[in-house]
Amino acid sequence: MPARPRIGFVSLGCPKNLVDSEVMMGLLHHAGAELTPRAEDADIIVVNTCSFIDSAKQESVNTILEMANHKTANGGRAQKLIVAGCLVERYRDEIRKNIPDVDAVLGTGELDAILAAAGMQPVGTAGTSPFTILSGTTNQQVSEPASQQDAALIDRASSAVRKHSQIEVPEQTSRPEGDLREKQGRFNREAWDGATAELPSYLYSDETPRILTTPRASAYIKIAEGCDHPCGFCIIPQLRGKFRSRRISSIVNEAENLLRQGVREITLIGQDTTCYGEDLGLKDGLAMLLEALATLEVPGVGPIHWLRFLYAYPNKVTTRLLDTIAAHDNVAKYLDVPLQHASALTLKRMKRGGSGAIFLRMLEKARAIVPGIAIRTSFIVGFPGETDEEFAALEDFVKAAKIDWLGVFSYSDEEGAAAFDLGAKVPKRTIEARRRRLMRTQMKISAKARAAQVGRVIEVLVEGPSEETELLWQGRTMQQAPEIDGHVLINDFGDHEDLVPGTFYRAEITEAHDYDVVARIVD
Repeated sequence: MPARPRIGFVSLGCPKNLVDSEVMMGLLHHAGAELTPRAEDADIIVVNTCSFIDSAKQESVNTILEMANHKTANGGRAQKLIVAGCLVERYRDEIRKNIPDVDAVLGTGELDAILAAAGMQPVGTAGTSPFTILSGTTNQQVSEPASQQDAALIDRASSAVRKHSQIEVPEQTSRPEGDLREKQGRFNREAWDGATAELPSYLYSDETPRILTTPRASAYIKIAEGCDHPCGFCIIPQLRGKFRSRRISSIVNEAENLLRQGVREITLIGQDTTCYGEDLGLKDGLAMLLEALATLEVPGVGPIHWLRFLYAYPNKVTTRLLDTIAAHDNVAKYLDVPLQHASALTLKRMKRGGSGAIFLRMLEKARAIVPGIAIRTSFIVGFPGETDEEFAALEDFVKAAKIDWLGVFSYSDEEGAAAFDLGAKVPKRTIEARRRRLMRTQMKISAKARAAQVGRVIEVLVEGPSEETELLWQGRTMQQAPEIDGHVLINDFGDHEDLVPGTFYRAEITEAHDYDVVARIVD
């Protein structure tokens, strides 16, 4: 193995998994590794997997097998293949047994073991915190940013960690709900072949080396890890462990570092961001964190231009949280709140609670406190026992709620989830028909909402050439989250000969489609 091995990464799944990949890349880069975007040039390949639903598991397995073809034993260059992430938590022994080309496996709580797995030694920071930002690729390929010469390595005094702390909090403990559900067996993994008895507990900080693979102006910050909720369709608590929050001071310092490196849009993520701080004894912790970040001013740089959070839990959307969103111009008027269903009976079987009527009141309140707020949600169709009447209640809710951005997922039967043992499974053909029907309903709602935007002047963060055609460029408004919502397609640069990716412009919407709008730059 070379003294400075070349390492290629494939990161699959959600933005939370992407941050894990960025942390592992940062640890390896800080220890002297060179990162490469080409699997055929890598001495070591790392695949960070997803295991949320069947399709994600299959994609992970297929990717592992594809990367195994690059090993020396198979005629390639790579000497090691490391598999990390959620699939390892679920199938640790099976991966080792069935894919002998895999040299090491790391679960979601073992990110700091990536150095040992790669055969590298950690480098001491001696009181400083290196923070590397390399901008550029997507999370669906062997990834390293395209322009490594633009990297900036930051050494920062560790005392800065306490500089912004205005809030005294007790030592980290856990949420009472999590403790109760642990006693009830919510996190039990005994039936999982090779799963470690100890739940994942890792939590990165602002002092953890990290490499950004998102576009230079945008970044995610993971504010918490794990989940305590009892949702019957989900195995994330077993995969990720109990809910645990980072300190406000650590998050603020990371945001400051990002701002100094040119990031202007920060998206806060976690399995449930609205539980943030409860394990630290904070009430309305997310609102407190938003307040701290919205008012952050970095000398010579300024504030965060766009700030949003994803993954809210419906019964945690408090008045104070909504007031905080409304109070700050740089906090996106945007609420991502996965509702999963609208039938009270289905929600009860899902172990989530709530109903369509309750959710409509929540949305009405959000729109009253935050005028013009964009709502994003997701639903699962075909949950065991879902009747025609229950699906009809969901469709009626979608028509009444007029959601801005909507995702619909087909139920996936996951061994280890409570719903796996439920009877009355819905046929796959019925599930797919319901998914298509709900998306057709939403498409009409979305098209009407987009048409109403024609003529408006908006602020756009330009991302670059369109993913669909080189004839157009694309960007997003504050009310469009990265990767998951629609785009602003730009067909007229106005007085600009060229546009600069990562720059904010003003644009007029001239045309509308089902999910996207077309605009011309006006300033």
